[in-house]
Amino acid sequence: MRPLALLTDFGGADWYVAEMKGVLLAHAPGAPLVDITHEIPPGEIARAAFVLGRAHEAFPAGTVFLVVVDPGVGTARHPLAVHAGGRFYVGPDNGVLEAALDVPGAQARVIEDSELLERASETFHGRDVFAPVAARLSLRGEAAWRELGRILAAPVRLGALEALGADHAHAEGLARAAESGTLRTTVAHVDRFGNAILTLHELEFEAWLGTHDPARVTFVAHGAHGARTTTITGLARTYGAAQRDTPIALVGSSGLIELAVPGGHAGLVLALAPGDTVELRHEEAS
Repeated sequence: MRPLALLTDFGGADWYVAEMKGVLLAHAPGAPLVDITHEIPPGEIARAAFVLGRAHEAFPAGTVFLVVVDPGVGTARHPLAVHAGGRFYVGPDNGVLEAALDVPGAQARVIEDSELLERASETFHGRDVFAPVAARLSLRGEAAWRELGRILAAPVRLGALEALGADHAHAEGLARAAESGTLRTTVAHVDRFGNAILTLHELEFEAWLGTHDPARVTFVAHGAHGARTTTITGLARTYGAAQRDTPIALVGSSGLIELAVPGGHAGLVLALAPGDTVELRHEEAS
């Protein structure tokens, strides 16, 4: 039985997650159910795409991801399933499955089960469409995948830049930034520990930095939508590399640059939230 991994914006206060899990277990008894998170802010497709991108590669081949952040439920947007890297992904065609579509060789199919779609609530496709399809994939894998519907050549893409709010993550942009000595990125996510995770990957940071000394790089965080500025110098190796309550920058476990406050909450201390700007400068730009 293939594992089912769930990612939604349903929260934990209502019965929506339980209903969806009930449908999964009714159709695929005994399937392992794993909660990635149900705490995506309501309707925040890009945030869900970001979280899926951080989590999905840790799962074994055959895993079925059920991703429901669907503010367009009941509209003309397609119900979608993606097969990528030996895994399956089910959710709305609104960009939330971006991480799967980025996998080389990924294919998307429109879910065209007319009987399922006709019976479905116009407001809860997670329970009535996506969960039954995810259960089929858990039970039968590629055989079920081939029966879903037509291949969709151009599913909705947020795009890495749009999805994560970045304006730097391509070769030409990095080259221009390296010449100027300044690189602009944004906060993608603030985790439970208060770490402000940036859209900047370690490899992008290194490409921009070139031969310059990382100890002399400054990170200028513009919190509270630009109303508050904090400057951090250098790149730490661990959370414990600085004194308590001293803001630091470091490479997190996902390979993305983070701003953190050991013993504190960077999101609160630095007034940072998703979308806020962080500028990097090396010595020539100082």
